Amino acid sequence: MGQSLSQLYVHLTFGTKFREPYITLDIEKELHAYIIGILKNMESPSLQINSVPDHIHVLFRLSKNYALAKIVEEVKKSSSKWMKEKGVKEFTWQIGYGAFSVSSSAVNKVERYIKQQKKHHNVQDYKEELEELMREYDVIEYDATYFWS
Repeated sequence: MGQSLSQLYVHLTFGTKFREPYITLDIEKELHAYIIGILKNMESPSLQINSVPDHIHVLFRLSKNYALAKIVEEVKKSSSKWMKEKGVKEFTWQIGYGAFSVSSSAVNKVERYIKQQKKHHNVQDYKEELEELMREYDVIEYDATYFWS
């Protein structure tokens, strides 16, 4: 029988709807653990996760058995439900997301970048950060009209 091998790394980021600051310090560790669990259940182990009040970054290894869109859908849907159960009744994620492929040689760099999110956002907001990432990854399909809803 043949063997299928895959080693694809993804830097995923998405925000809260209208950039509302729902991810507070008292809930973020639990939220991160919950998302790590979802990814583990979908055979997509996380390597690094961090958030600031209005968005989250996750570096994970994409499973060979699940499509990226399905994983993102499950992470957002389940974590949104979890946040509401934790008392943040109005919580919702933005509709869109950014997902960027990461080469094996850049994994450590992206891990450090994600670890430094709180410090990073003292000087740059999420929109500026995401637009910089899109330039870095040569994303050409970006339309701000739709992405930030």
